[in-house]
Amino acid sequence: MSIVSLFKIVAAMLLWAACYPLITVGIKLAPHLSFATLRAVIAGLALVGLAYLLRRPLPRGAGVWAALCMMGIGATTLGFLGMFHAAEFVSPGIATVIANTQPLLAAGLAGIVLGERLQSVGKAGLFIGFLGIIVIAAPQLFSGGQDSYILGIAYIVLAALGVTVSNVMIKKIAGKTDPLMAMGLQLLIGSVPLAIIAGMTEDPFAIQWCFTFIFVLLALALFGSALVYVLWMSVLTVVPLNQANAFSFLVPIFGLTMGVLFYGEAIGWLKMTGIFLAIIGVVLVTRNGATRDSGEKPLSGSI
Repeated sequence: MSIVSLFKIVAAMLLWAACYPLITVGIKLAPHLSFATLRAVIAGLALVGLAYLLRRPLPRGAGVWAALCMMGIGATTLGFLGMFHAAEFVSPGIATVIANTQPLLAAGLAGIVLGERLQSVGKAGLFIGFLGIIVIAAPQLFSGGQDSYILGIAYIVLAALGVTVSNVMIKKIAGKTDPLMAMGLQLLIGSVPLAIIAGMTEDPFAIQWCFTFIFVLLALALFGSALVYVLWMSVLTVVPLNQANAFSFLVPIFGLTMGVLFYGEAIGWLKMTGIFLAIIGVVLVTRNGATRDSGEKPLSGSI
Protein backbone atom coordinates (compact mmCIF):
# COMPACT_ATOMS: atom_id res chain seq x y z
CA MET A 1 0.00 0.00 0.00
CA SER A 2 1.43 3.39 -1.02
CA ILE A 3 1.89 6.34 1.31
CA VAL A 4 -0.68 8.32 -0.69
CA SER A 5 -3.31 5.59 -0.28
CA LEU A 6 -2.51 5.31 3.42
CA PHE A 7 -2.90 9.08 3.85
CA LYS A 8 -6.26 9.03 2.03
CA ILE A 9 -7.56 6.16 4.17
CA VAL A 10 -6.55 7.80 7.46
CA ALA A 11 -8.03 11.12 6.32
CA ALA A 12 -11.31 9.38 5.45
CA MET A 13 -11.45 7.65 8.84
CA LEU A 14 -10.79 10.97 10.61
CA LEU A 15 -13.59 12.67 8.68
CA TRP A 16 -15.99 9.81 9.41
CA ALA A 17 -15.16 9.99 13.12
CA ALA A 18 -15.94 13.72 13.13
CA CYS A 19 -19.44 12.99 11.79
CA TYR A 20 -20.72 11.44 15.02
CA PRO A 21 -20.66 14.60 17.19
CA LEU A 22 -21.94 16.72 14.30
CA ILE A 23 -24.98 14.49 13.76
CA THR A 24 -25.71 14.56 17.50
CA VAL A 25 -25.81 18.36 17.37
CA GLY A 26 -27.82 18.53 14.14
CA ILE A 27 -30.67 16.17 15.06
CA LYS A 28 -31.61 18.52 17.89
CA LEU A 29 -32.27 21.26 15.34
CA ALA A 30 -33.98 19.36 12.51
CA PRO A 31 -36.11 16.26 11.83
CA HIS A 32 -33.80 13.29 11.32
CA LEU A 33 -34.52 12.30 7.72
CA SER A 34 -35.01 15.86 6.50
CA PHE A 35 -31.53 16.57 7.88
CA ALA A 36 -30.16 13.42 6.24
CA THR A 37 -31.77 14.29 2.89
CA LEU A 38 -30.28 17.79 2.88
CA ARG A 39 -26.85 16.34 3.66
CA ALA A 40 -27.08 13.89 0.75
CA VAL A 41 -28.42 16.42 -1.76
CA ILE A 42 -25.84 19.11 -0.97
CA ALA A 43 -22.98 16.60 -1.09
CA GLY A 44 -24.26 15.06 -4.33
CA LEU A 45 -24.75 18.40 -6.08
CA ALA A 46 -21.29 19.55 -4.99
CA LEU A 47 -19.61 16.47 -6.48
CA VAL A 48 -21.65 16.37 -9.69
CA GLY A 49 -21.14 20.13 -10.15
CA LEU A 50 -17.40 19.80 -9.70
CA ALA A 51 -17.30 16.83 -12.07
CA TYR A 52 -19.22 18.85 -14.67
CA LEU A 53 -16.82 21.81 -14.36
CA LEU A 54 -13.89 19.43 -14.80
CA ARG A 55 -15.63 17.89 -17.84
CA ARG A 56 -15.73 14.43 -16.30
CA PRO A 57 -17.80 11.89 -18.30
CA LEU A 58 -21.12 10.45 -17.19
CA PRO A 59 -21.08 6.74 -16.25
CA ARG A 60 -21.73 4.35 -19.11
CA GLY A 61 -23.20 0.89 -19.17
CA ALA A 62 -26.21 -0.69 -17.49
CA GLY A 63 -23.98 -2.56 -15.07
CA VAL A 64 -22.33 0.62 -13.80
CA TRP A 65 -25.67 2.39 -13.36
CA ALA A 66 -27.09 -0.63 -11.54
CA ALA A 67 -24.10 -0.54 -9.20
CA LEU A 68 -24.61 3.20 -8.63
CA CYS A 69 -28.24 2.58 -7.69
CA MET A 70 -27.21 -0.13 -5.24
CA MET A 71 -24.54 2.20 -3.79
CA GLY A 72 -27.08 4.97 -3.39
CA ILE A 73 -29.69 2.77 -1.71
CA GLY A 74 -27.01 1.16 0.46
CA ALA A 75 -24.67 3.91 1.66
CA THR A 76 -27.01 6.90 1.37
CA THR A 77 -30.58 5.70 1.90
CA LEU A 78 -30.03 2.87 4.38
CA GLY A 79 -26.75 4.21 5.77
CA PHE A 80 -28.07 7.70 6.52
CA LEU A 81 -31.46 6.44 7.71
CA GLY A 82 -29.86 4.06 10.19
CA MET A 83 -27.16 6.48 11.30
CA PHE A 84 -29.40 9.48 11.91
CA HIS A 85 -32.09 7.50 13.75
CA ALA A 86 -29.61 5.48 15.82
CA ALA A 87 -28.09 8.69 17.19
CA GLU A 88 -31.33 9.28 19.10
CA PHE A 89 -31.52 5.88 20.78
CA VAL A 90 -28.00 4.52 21.27
CA SER A 91 -24.93 5.95 22.97
CA PRO A 92 -21.90 6.72 20.77
CA GLY A 93 -19.90 3.86 22.29
CA ILE A 94 -22.45 1.19 21.42
CA ALA A 95 -23.09 2.75 18.01
CA THR A 96 -19.38 2.65 17.23
CA VAL A 97 -19.08 -1.03 18.16
CA ILE A 98 -22.01 -2.18 16.03
CA ALA A 99 -21.17 0.10 13.09
CA ASN A 100 -17.65 -1.29 12.98
CA THR A 101 -18.88 -4.82 12.32
CA GLN A 102 -19.12 -3.56 8.73
CA PRO A 103 -15.58 -4.72 7.76
CA LEU A 104 -16.46 -8.24 8.91
CA LEU A 105 -19.65 -8.22 6.81
CA ALA A 106 -17.76 -6.78 3.84
CA ALA A 107 -15.01 -9.40 4.12
CA GLY A 108 -17.56 -12.14 3.52
CA LEU A 109 -19.39 -10.33 0.73
CA ALA A 110 -16.14 -9.31 -1.00
CA GLY A 111 -15.14 -12.97 -1.14
CA ILE A 112 -18.33 -13.79 -3.05
CA VAL A 113 -18.59 -10.75 -5.35
CA LEU A 114 -14.98 -9.62 -5.83
CA GLY A 115 -13.02 -12.81 -5.35
CA GLU A 116 -11.04 -11.28 -2.48
CA ARG A 117 -10.02 -13.80 0.15
CA LEU A 118 -8.58 -13.06 3.56
CA GLN A 119 -5.51 -15.05 4.48
CA SER A 120 -5.19 -16.44 8.00
CA VAL A 121 -3.26 -13.35 9.07
CA GLY A 122 -6.00 -11.10 7.70
CA LYS A 123 -8.75 -13.05 9.45
CA ALA A 124 -6.87 -12.84 12.72
CA GLY A 125 -6.40 -9.12 12.21
CA LEU A 126 -10.11 -8.50 11.64
CA PHE A 127 -10.98 -10.52 14.74
CA ILE A 128 -8.43 -8.73 16.92
CA GLY A 129 -9.46 -5.33 15.57
CA PHE A 130 -13.14 -5.94 16.26
CA LEU A 131 -12.26 -7.28 19.72
CA GLY A 132 -10.42 -4.03 20.35
CA ILE A 133 -13.55 -2.02 19.47
CA ILE A 134 -15.62 -4.07 21.93
CA VAL A 135 -13.05 -3.48 24.67
CA ILE A 136 -13.02 0.28 23.95
CA ALA A 137 -16.79 0.55 24.29
CA ALA A 138 -17.26 -2.11 27.00
CA PRO A 139 -18.10 0.33 29.83
CA GLN A 140 -20.96 1.85 27.83
CA LEU A 141 -21.94 -1.43 26.18
CA PHE A 142 -22.70 -3.12 29.50
CA SER A 143 -23.84 -0.13 31.56
CA GLY A 144 -27.54 -0.70 30.75
CA GLY A 145 -30.26 1.90 31.01
CA GLN A 146 -30.35 2.60 27.28
CA ASP A 147 -33.74 3.81 26.05
CA SER A 148 -35.11 1.90 23.05
CA TYR A 149 -31.90 -0.14 22.96
CA ILE A 150 -33.12 -2.82 20.56
CA LEU A 151 -34.50 -0.26 18.09
CA GLY A 152 -31.23 1.66 18.13
CA ILE A 153 -29.20 -1.48 17.49
CA ALA A 154 -31.51 -2.40 14.61
CA TYR A 155 -30.92 1.02 13.01
CA ILE A 156 -27.13 0.65 13.32
CA VAL A 157 -27.17 -2.86 11.82
CA LEU A 158 -29.29 -1.51 8.95
CA ALA A 159 -26.72 1.23 8.33
CA ALA A 160 -23.83 -1.24 8.51
CA LEU A 161 -25.48 -3.56 5.99
CA GLY A 162 -26.16 -0.66 3.63
CA VAL A 163 -22.56 0.55 3.79
CA THR A 164 -21.30 -3.01 3.29
CA VAL A 165 -23.24 -3.46 0.04
CA SER A 166 -22.14 -0.01 -1.13
CA ASN A 167 -18.45 -0.66 -0.45
CA VAL A 168 -18.51 -3.87 -2.46
CA MET A 169 -20.23 -2.09 -5.36
CA ILE A 170 -17.71 0.78 -5.18
CA LYS A 171 -14.88 -1.72 -5.44
CA LYS A 172 -16.64 -3.48 -8.32
CA ILE A 173 -16.88 -0.34 -10.50
CA ALA A 174 -13.71 1.42 -9.28
CA GLY A 175 -11.61 2.35 -12.30
CA LYS A 176 -14.58 1.94 -14.66
CA THR A 177 -16.14 5.36 -14.08
CA ASP A 178 -15.14 8.77 -12.81
CA PRO A 179 -15.08 8.87 -8.97
CA LEU A 180 -16.43 12.41 -8.65
CA MET A 181 -19.39 11.76 -10.92
CA ALA A 182 -20.05 8.29 -9.49
CA MET A 183 -20.09 9.34 -5.84
CA GLY A 184 -22.15 12.45 -6.57
CA LEU A 185 -24.75 10.48 -8.48
CA GLN A 186 -25.05 7.77 -5.83
CA LEU A 187 -25.67 10.45 -3.20
CA LEU A 188 -28.42 12.02 -5.34
CA ILE A 189 -29.94 8.62 -6.14
CA GLY A 190 -29.95 7.64 -2.48
CA SER A 191 -31.45 10.97 -1.43
CA VAL A 192 -34.68 10.32 -3.37
CA PRO A 193 -36.03 7.55 -1.07
CA LEU A 194 -34.87 9.57 1.95
CA ALA A 195 -36.82 12.61 0.72
CA ILE A 196 -39.94 10.53 0.09
CA ILE A 197 -39.85 8.95 3.56
CA ALA A 198 -39.09 12.32 5.18
CA GLY A 199 -42.03 13.93 3.37
CA MET A 200 -44.37 11.17 4.56
CA THR A 201 -43.22 11.03 8.19
CA GLU A 202 -41.78 14.44 9.11
CA ASP A 203 -42.40 18.17 8.88
CA PRO A 204 -39.48 19.66 6.89
CA PHE A 205 -40.54 23.14 8.02
CA ALA A 206 -39.54 22.20 11.57
CA ILE A 207 -35.86 22.74 10.68
CA GLN A 208 -34.27 25.48 12.81
CA TRP A 209 -32.22 27.44 10.27
CA CYS A 210 -29.68 28.87 12.68
CA PHE A 211 -25.92 29.34 12.25
CA THR A 212 -25.17 26.14 14.18
CA PHE A 213 -27.40 23.98 11.98
CA ILE A 214 -26.09 25.47 8.73
CA PHE A 215 -22.48 24.97 9.88
CA VAL A 216 -23.14 21.35 10.89
CA LEU A 217 -25.06 20.62 7.67
CA LEU A 218 -22.34 22.02 5.39
CA ALA A 219 -19.55 20.32 7.35
CA LEU A 220 -21.30 16.95 7.11
CA ALA A 221 -22.25 17.38 3.45
CA LEU A 222 -18.99 18.77 2.04
CA PHE A 223 -16.42 17.10 4.27
CA GLY A 224 -18.21 14.19 5.94
CA SER A 225 -19.83 13.02 2.69
CA ALA A 226 -18.50 14.57 -0.54
CA LEU A 227 -14.79 14.63 0.30
CA VAL A 228 -14.72 11.41 2.27
CA TYR A 229 -16.57 9.39 -0.40
CA VAL A 230 -14.23 10.57 -3.16
CA LEU A 231 -11.20 9.74 -1.01
CA TRP A 232 -12.66 6.31 -0.29
CA MET A 233 -13.47 5.45 -3.91
CA SER A 234 -10.04 6.59 -5.07
CA VAL A 235 -8.48 4.29 -2.48
CA LEU A 236 -10.56 1.31 -3.58
CA THR A 237 -9.26 1.64 -7.14
CA VAL A 238 -5.86 0.41 -5.96
CA VAL A 239 -6.35 -1.27 -2.57
CA PRO A 240 -8.29 -4.51 -1.83
CA LEU A 241 -11.54 -3.81 0.00
CA ASN A 242 -10.67 -5.98 2.99
CA GLN A 243 -7.38 -4.15 3.48
CA ALA A 244 -8.89 -0.67 3.20
CA ASN A 245 -11.91 -1.60 5.31
CA ALA A 246 -9.73 -2.71 8.21
CA PHE A 247 -8.88 0.94 8.84
CA SER A 248 -12.48 1.62 9.89
CA PHE A 249 -11.37 0.29 13.25
CA LEU A 250 -9.53 3.61 13.60
CA VAL A 251 -12.82 5.57 13.63
CA PRO A 252 -13.60 4.98 17.33
CA ILE A 253 -9.96 5.65 18.20
CA PHE A 254 -10.17 9.05 16.54
CA GLY A 255 -13.53 9.56 18.23
CA LEU A 256 -12.01 8.89 21.66
CA THR A 257 -9.17 11.29 20.90
CA MET A 258 -11.65 14.02 19.98
CA GLY A 259 -13.49 13.34 23.21
CA VAL A 260 -10.31 13.81 25.23
CA LEU A 261 -9.28 17.00 23.40
CA PHE A 262 -12.67 18.72 23.17
CA TYR A 263 -14.91 17.16 25.84
CA GLY A 264 -12.46 16.29 28.61
CA GLU A 265 -13.20 12.56 28.51
CA ALA A 266 -10.79 10.25 30.35
CA ILE A 267 -9.17 7.20 28.73
CA GLY A 268 -8.66 4.41 31.24
CA TRP A 269 -6.61 1.24 30.98
CA LEU A 270 -9.51 -0.67 29.39
CA LYS A 271 -9.83 1.79 26.51
CA MET A 272 -6.06 1.90 26.09
CA THR A 273 -6.06 -1.89 25.76
CA GLY A 274 -8.79 -1.66 23.13
CA ILE A 275 -6.85 0.97 21.17
CA PHE A 276 -3.77 -1.28 21.20
CA LEU A 277 -5.78 -4.28 19.95
CA ALA A 278 -7.40 -2.22 17.19
CA ILE A 279 -4.04 -0.98 15.93
CA ILE A 280 -2.63 -4.52 15.95
CA GLY A 281 -5.65 -5.67 13.94
CA VAL A 282 -5.10 -2.98 11.31
CA VAL A 283 -1.42 -3.89 11.00
CA LEU A 284 -2.17 -7.60 10.52
CA VAL A 285 -4.79 -7.06 7.84
CA THR A 286 -2.78 -4.48 5.89
CA ARG A 287 0.39 -6.58 5.84
CA ASN A 288 -0.52 -9.05 3.06
CA GLY A 289 -3.81 -9.93 4.73
CA ALA A 290 -5.86 -10.24 1.51
CA THR A 291 -5.50 -11.89 -1.89
CA ARG A 292 -7.52 -12.15 -5.10
CA ASP A 293 -8.66 -15.56 -6.29
CA SER A 294 -8.68 -14.51 -9.91
CA GLY A 295 -5.17 -13.15 -9.90
CA GLU A 296 -6.37 -9.86 -11.32
CA LYS A 297 -4.38 -6.73 -10.71
CA PRO A 298 -6.00 -3.93 -8.73
CA LEU A 299 -8.01 -1.57 -10.85
CA SER A 300 -6.28 1.68 -11.71
CA GLY A 301 -7.75 5.13 -11.47
CA SER A 302 -7.46 8.50 -9.79
CA ILE A 303 -9.49 11.46 -8.75
